[in-house]
Amino acid sequence: MEKKIQNLTSGLEDYIEAIYVAHLNDTPLKGAELARKLNISRASVSEALSKLVSKELIKYNSYETITLTQKGLKEAKTVYEKHHILKDFFETVLSISPEEAGENACKIEHIISQNILDKMTQLTKKIKNNKEIADILRK
Repeated sequence: MEKKIQNLTSGLEDYIEAIYVAHLNDTPLKGAELARKLNISRASVSEALSKLVSKELIKYNSYETITLTQKGLKEAKTVYEKHHILKDFFETVLSISPEEAGENACKIEHIISQNILDKMTQLTKKIKNNKEIADILRK
């Protein structure tokens, strides 16, 4: 069953994930800081933040700290979890470096179905719980 609650573009998912990471780290985040963090123009960030406000995922006014709404928190958590499930799969099952795993997880998280993600999670757990298979994959 698909967990996605909003129809967000991959770009908006990247924004909401970055906002969520700041939230997890208890770090106040403003639009200008988000622009620097994502290496995107301030104008593009303002446009994206306006879209997230209209979808009721964040609360934001220029020069204020960006905060997630309850709806936004739920959506951001889903995107964040997808990223980490994919990264864990790439590192654990495919023995991919953390850097490459993270880069690819960021690209794939926007298009992967929940069904495939669930199966990847199950396989990763089985491999982590089976030392013999895990040792073979590390070679």
